[in-house]
Amino acid sequence: MQDAVEIAVEIVREFLDASMKPDPVLAATYMAEDVKITFTGGRAMPSAHEITAFNKSRYSWVKKQLGQFDACDKSDHVVVYSNGTLYGEWLDGRSFSGNRYLDRFEVRDGKITRMDVWNDSAEWILEPAINRD
Repeated sequence: MQDAVEIAVEIVREFLDASMKPDPVLAATYMAEDVKITFTGGRAMPSAHEITAFNKSRYSWVKKQLGQFDACDKSDHVVVYSNGTLYGEWLDGRSFSGNRYLDRFEVRDGKITRMDVWNDSAEWILEPAINRD
């Protein structure tokens, strides 16, 4: 039988897989109704649908090369960290890879209740030479 930490990591992994398709309808099924989502720069996102819309405003397409998952049980929820890199294509057609990301999730009662997102995209947009792809 899986413990709470293993279940939470699986929920996050399945959410990320759905997000990368992108399938915001499926991704939303892993999130609580009152989920709190904050992206880099403090951008609040009300739902998985807005994440997809935001990504379309920044990238032609984007995927995650999943790296490591770390998790810890906080008794009433599990915190899951996912790190890795983003790869894809900017709106101007330039490809990119190696764009670091770190996502932090809180999982309660089988649903993601909080998601915080950080990545290098804003820096790479401001300073294209940083992206050496």
